[in-house]
This record gives sequence, C-alpha cells and structure tokens, in this order.
Amino acid sequence: MTVLVFEEYEPAVDCTCAGCAAQRRTAARALPTRDGGHPAAHGARRALVLVTAAGVVLSSGAAEAATATGHAAGPARTDAPADPEPATPQGERGPLNGVGSSGPPTSAPTYRATTRAAIINRAKVWVSAQVPYGMGKYWSDGYRQDCSGYVSMAWDLGRNEWTGSLAQFGTRIARAELQPGDILLFHNTADPAKGSHVTIFGGWTDYRHTHYTAYELTRPRTRKQATPMAYWSNSARYVAYRYRGLTGGAAGSGSSTAFPGAGKFGPGANNTYVTRLGKLLVARGGKRFYTQGPGPRWGEADRRATQAFQAAQGWKGREADGIPGPDTWRLLVTGTGRSIPAAGTGGSPNTAPAFPGRGYFKPGQYNRHVARLGTRLVRKGYGKHYVSGPGPRWTEADRRNVEAFQRSLGWRGGAADGYPGPETWRRLFT
Repeated sequence: MTVLVFEEYEPAVDCTCAGCAAQRRTAARALPTRDGGHPAAHGARRALVLVTAAGVVLSSGAAEAATATGHAAGPARTDAPADPEPATPQGERGPLNGVGSSGPPTSAPTYRATTRAAIINRAKVWVSAQVPYGMGKYWSDGYRQDCSGYVSMAWDLGRNEWTGSLAQFGTRIARAELQPGDILLFHNTADPAKGSHVTIFGGWTDYRHTHYTAYELTRPRTRKQATPMAYWSNSARYVAYRYRGLTGGAAGSGSSTAFPGAGKFGPGANNTYVTRLGKLLVARGGKRFYTQGPGPRWGEADRRATQAFQAAQGWKGREADGIPGPDTWRLLVTGTGRSIPAAGTGGSPNTAPAFPGRGYFKPGQYNRHVARLGTRLVRKGYGKHYVSGPGPRWTEADRRNVEAFQRSLGWRGGAADGYPGPETWRRLFT
C-alpha cells in the first residue's frame, strides 16, 4: 500500500540550488510583520514537505523529500548564480547595541561627515570578517547584522536603520550618476518582508554599465560580488541614493558638503560662500552668466547661473528658483549631478526668450525677431523651405517652416497655421 510520509525539511542557508533558494524565499515571505508591516520574526520558518513513499520503508522518505525539493546532498556549488531574491528580513530602527547607546533613535536625522573611501573601507571590514547574516544579531561595533544594518554601519549613521528609513539620509540620484559609496535601495512598502533590500555600490564592472560591484549583507554572510544593475530581481524598483553627509575628495580633504544655510545667499548677501558658489557654477558650465567675478556680493549672475544648474537637474518651480538649497549645494561641492548645458539661441538653457508678439510675424514685417525665429528653425531641423537666408524679412518660407514645426508637435488646423504664437515660440526655444 502507499503510505504518506511527512518529513520536516529545512533548506541549507548556504546552498544555491533551486530547491533551497525557493524554500528560503517562501520562508521569508511568510514572516509576520509589525509596526506597519515591518518584519519582526527571527529566522526562517521550517517548511513541511509532503512526499509519497512506496511501501513502509521509512528510510527512503528523507531521500525522496530531498529530491522533491530539488536539494542534492554534498557541498554547495560555488559557481552557481546568486539567489535572485535573497531572503533578507531585517530589524527595526534602533540605537546601536551594546556600545553605550540607549533609548529610541531621534526623529531628526544627523549627517556625520564621511568620504567615499571611508564608506567602502568600512564595507570591506565586514566582508573580510565574513560577518554572518542575522536579523536579531549585532556585530561588535553595535550594528545589526542585516542588509540595512550593514549600510547604517558603512554610512556611519550612529544608529541602526531599515530600508524604510534609509532614504532620509540620502539624496536621490540617477543610476548613471552612481559612484562608490552610493546605495541601491528597494523598499517594498506593500510588504516590507518581501524583497526589500539594499546594496552598496562599489563601482562598475563593465564599460556598458550592466553590472557593478555590490557590497551587501544577505544569507549566509556579507559578500562582495558582481551584480546585474540594479539587482537580480525587482531591478526596476531599486532607487539610487547618495549619502547627505558625503564630503568631496579623499578622507581628510576638508571639502565638506555642509550647507551653510539659505541666509548666506540671495539679495544683500556678501560673503565667501557666494564666491565659492560662483566658482563652482563656473566650473559646471555657468561661466557665460558672469561678465566679471564671481565675487562675494550676490548678484543677478549668481541667481541665473544657479537657476540654470537647478534646471539642468530637471527641477522646476521652487526647486529651480535660483537660490541654492542643501541639494543644490551638495551636488555642486561633490561634483555630481548634471552640468549646465551649453546655451542655445535665446539665452540660458531650458528658458525661452520672451515672445515678442504676433505682430512681428506676418507679411511685410522686417525685424530681428523674424531672423531669430528663422535661425532657430534651421537649428531645430525645420529650414528646408528656405532657398536663401533666413533673414529679417517675413516670407512664405518662414510660414511653411513654422507650420512644419507645429505639425511635428501633432497640431492640426488653426493650431498649425504657420504663424508663431507664445506656445510655438516656447517649444521652439526650449
């Protein structure tokens, strides 16, 4: 007869076979949550594997259970790919353990000054020590032995954070801007215990930027290895962040990113920070805004150059008002972010010159605005109707080129009549 045998099976923590990997992921997803979905259980739960054994020879039950899960006896392969979705439940925010700290973490984050080299060097310490994964365990330095505790240690935060709070210590950046010491963070707000993870970026491993060196703490221990950008799974949901307390250059260079405060900039300001801001902006493509200087007295050149730099980051509204804030300052002093693009016809980048009015663009008109319009049309690739010119006299060639540009925007009818209005002008010059 057929006998049902229940064999309790716990996957090996360091085995990379498909069966053990699946078991570990299943165990991680089953962890209970608390405090708004924060994982709190310690260790993976055991999974019951149901196998069918012929006859009553119970000694064969264990072997069949191993086969059913895909787990084979013997040492784990070292050349197998990394677990595509590591089971990395983590502890909650809290003070360092056993190093004199007590009480809950403060609500307002503080940013200890550090360098990229220092961050990577701290990360390497745990790799060399082969610090094992353990959500409820703490290393001798007081940091929790999970993925977020590892980043808290490398960034020298002075307390243990988790994936739900690490972002407040960083500035979001584009992946193309990643540099050693930055992080890639995925916090699954719907279910923090499922997939949430964070790695430290250690540098690109190929010229196409498809893989990078990742420092991370996952089962069974802290590791450093080449990893697909951004991760094995949930790749699209990983966000790049740069530590807010990062200082420029090597350790001890003294080039701090500390923001001096908004009061140091704006009308009436006269100090060394204004001079430094101007020099940083000139180095990032803002030289054309200054006819002299930069100097310590705040001027319109400083505002326009700052606004151009902010616009280059894709910021709008209050974020691009021309007055530097902490994020603007940090990008400038660390040499990161996008530089100010070269100016096109019409002044500063991303800003269209003021529309002069419809009356300048009609038969019989002869003015510099017509010549400016024609030059811009040619530069944008809409000058095929010009036999000569463009010039300051409005012609049918100008109208037909404007019409072609308007139609390229998807406009039809009266919206594509060949006569520029404010919106045509704005789109043409930005």
